[in-house]
Amino acid sequence: MDEKLTYLDSYILQKDMRIRMPKSIISNLGVERGNTKFDIFLDQENQRLVLVSQNITQIK
Repeated sequence: MDEKLTYLDSYILQKDMRIRMPKSIISNLGVERGNTKFDIFLDQENQRLVLVSQNITQIK
């Protein structure tokens, strides 16, 4: 896993299991509200969730 991580913000997991995304992802990733899907990966070794824009996933 790429260790070049940039901290954006911290949020509480909502009761209905939603995670609020920081507004800065719109400018940093070029994603669109309501249109961009994310792939969710679990890094069990480091206890991390990794969200990857499908636009980025399709390029690789």
